Amino acid sequence: MTDWDSCQRTLEVRFNDLSLLEQAFVHSSYLNENSDFSLPSNERLEFLGDAVLGFIVAESLHMEFPELPEGHLTMIRAFLVCRESLNEVASSLKLGDWLLLGRGEEATGGRMRQSNLANAMEALIGAIYLDQGLDVAKEFVLRQLKPLLERTRAGAISPNYKALLQESLQKQTQLTPNYRVAEVSGPDHDPQFSVEVVIEGDVLARGTGKSRKAAEVEAARIAWEKLRCSYG
Repeated sequence: MTDWDSCQRTLEVRFNDLSLLEQAFVHSSYLNENSDFSLPSNERLEFLGDAVLGFIVAESLHMEFPELPEGHLTMIRAFLVCRESLNEVASSLKLGDWLLLGRGEEATGGRMRQSNLANAMEALIGAIYLDQGLDVAKEFVLRQLKPLLERTRAGAISPNYKALLQESLQKQTQLTPNYRVAEVSGPDHDPQFSVEVVIEGDVLARGTGKSRKAAEVEAARIAWEKLRCSYG
């Protein structure tokens, strides 16, 4: 039996409808093995939580950084709501302890899997919003993101553009980008790498750098910016 009282104490949120809290942790694999379970998976709550999280973070950044242009705000928001950041927050709350998983998912490390933790975090935000309203959801989100926000204020953020690009593509197309070296120029002691980021044979962008890794990051940044402009 899951200790939902302990979960609520950890979250510092007391639910009116406990089934919303429980649903936030229901992985689809659990339903595959428990067809008579009364609650659906957390996927719909995840969808809602993603939107609520994006709004809360966007509003917070808009109010706190009035001098920053839209592009910079978008980059910071992407950093704060990306899967890596959500996984960091979810891990600090030990959300994996409350996940309801199928035996196979459990056996293959599902409680520590980044996607499961990030999805549960979004679903939890959606559940809090439905149960407690926007003000409580905002208080919860900003409290959990406080360490990341402090790093943002200090200018100590370094966006992982390859991760941002992959996450964006998977949300929009379910496809994974690949990187290939298109050209290496210059002398051996000072080479210049040109790398293309490719999806299903189509070149999304090309980046250059003093190393293959640097060129890949630049290509990912350019591709991510293009997708952001295309999809908003």
